[in-house]
Amino acid sequence: MMAVFGILGYVFTKLDCEPAPMLLAFILGPLMEEYLRRAMLISRGDLTVFVTRPISATLLGIGVAAIVLASLPAFTKKREEAFRED
Repeated sequence: MMAVFGILGYVFTKLDCEPAPMLLAFILGPLMEEYLRRAMLISRGDLTVFVTRPISATLLGIGVAAIVLASLPAFTKKREEAFRED
């Protein structure tokens, strides 16, 4: 497994990609999936449990805000390119 991650890290370095997000997803993905499944079993499949609880609603809001703020510069750059006259 260590050799596979070494090769994967080398490939990501050559492609100028960051390997850290992939490693985090590989490690935390199964845990998140397991706890999502548990939450769905406890709430009997009701998705509103994630927004009715204050802590989970706050964390979801922070996550959405982070995604929006991270994608805003790319959106404004594309918009400026679309409206630029050559």
